[in-house]
Amino acid sequence: MRILSCALAATLLVFGAGTAIAQDAPPAALIDKGRQLAIAADCMACHTAPAAFGLPGGGKPFAGGYAIESPLGTIYATNITPSKVAGIGDYTEAEFARALRQGIRRDGSHLYPAMPYTSYTQLSDEDTGALYAYFMHGVAPVDADAQQTTLPFPFSQRWSMAVWNLLFLDNKRFVPDATKSAEWNRGAYLAGALGHCSACHTPRNALMAERGGQAFAGGAVGPWYAPNITSDPVSGIGAWSEQELVQYLRTGRVEGKAQAAGGMAEAVQNSLQHLPESDLHAIAVYLKGTPPIRDAQPSGGNDKPAHAWGAPSSTEATLRGSQPFNSVARLTSGEQLYNGYCASCHQSNGAGSRNQAYPSLFHNTATGLSNPANLVATILYGVDREVGTEHVLMPRFDKLSYVDPLTDAQIAAISNYVLGRYGNGATRVSEEDVALARAGGPRPLLAQVQPYILPAMIVGLLLLAWLVRAVWLRRRRRAELGSRNEKGIQRE
Repeated sequence: MRILSCALAATLLVFGAGTAIAQDAPPAALIDKGRQLAIAADCMACHTAPAAFGLPGGGKPFAGGYAIESPLGTIYATNITPSKVAGIGDYTEAEFARALRQGIRRDGSHLYPAMPYTSYTQLSDEDTGALYAYFMHGVAPVDADAQQTTLPFPFSQRWSMAVWNLLFLDNKRFVPDATKSAEWNRGAYLAGALGHCSACHTPRNALMAERGGQAFAGGAVGPWYAPNITSDPVSGIGAWSEQELVQYLRTGRVEGKAQAAGGMAEAVQNSLQHLPESDLHAIAVYLKGTPPIRDAQPSGGNDKPAHAWGAPSSTEATLRGSQPFNSVARLTSGEQLYNGYCASCHQSNGAGSRNQAYPSLFHNTATGLSNPANLVATILYGVDREVGTEHVLMPRFDKLSYVDPLTDAQIAAISNYVLGRYGNGATRVSEEDVALARAGGPRPLLAQVQPYILPAMIVGLLLLAWLVRAVWLRRRRRAELGSRNEKGIQRE
């Protein structure tokens, strides 16, 4: 799964992606700057088809084809190599900038905001030029078309995005805040323009645009939840130290706080771990300085941050020998299922492995948040995060090769056991919650009404036709009546 908007970086493959150098190539330093910007902007993550879960490989760099599972349908990322056949090889720098910052392609058609141009619109002309130099002269062309996006009506009508842009695209470049430090402004540019953090961490309105005044307050990204990362000490990251934020951005984990999974794991793997330490510090300084936003219902209804919940606890001894047969089919309660499926890695007391590659289930935001989406999604879809030489891999329990996959009821039972024993016990998970996550997560109102839009339009057109005909008949009758009256007056 890849993000929002999100869910939406460059891996080490970037460094060996190949080179397409022409005689009129720009300076090598400019190309290299563009490469670094592409890493910070997470371009590879969406524009390169991934490998199978936990396996090496994948598609060619920037050749597109990655399926972004949006609430409105599957959007396939395009080929952005310099191929003149299938990519962006014919784009001028101005056309490249318009696609990047306004979401309008060379042929005039509109991109969907799964491509985070609403964030990239803040990019400076200088950085846009460097990105253009890299993609035209530092990336190997791939002459193969990516799979085309075919969304259901009316979302298939790309022209409608012109109206969406008029409503929601603030087509302005980043302007530094003179009252803030240079480091804070660098962090604001990295998190806001290049890293497009708000695309996932900001809630969306009914038309799938980021809600004004709610930047970084948390939002759904398919079955995952991008949590509140404002400076609020309870709902956000206010209780995190700057160094802890840097560690999390670089490695994807902070013991006693959180472990990156889903789209955030991809952002760490493909982008953030490759950024200079100074840039990570700048992002941390910026996030620590954002306006605090308190969730409407804080974790457990009190002033306790998500990572502060829980303590080690084990019931394994009471379960030994309680079943006459050694069979997973006889594991029915959340307690039994946890000890059968989870304790081998997370320990019977929930403390995790010594090196925390298998993290503690207490003092963990996934189990302490009042929104349990990340706990459920982690059980369903697993974790696959590679940072440096360390590969963290948790199997996905919606697909198991050695036993039957866990059912919605079993995952709900495990989740509730973990929440009650190690996390926020006020949070509960139902079978319906698991089924919703398995189906791709909550569907926004726009997606829910999609099946009724075309019938409603047909009914509306029929009503309009009936109204027009009724008005025409009424005017015709009036005209005929007037004509008769005029003839009667003439006879008199």
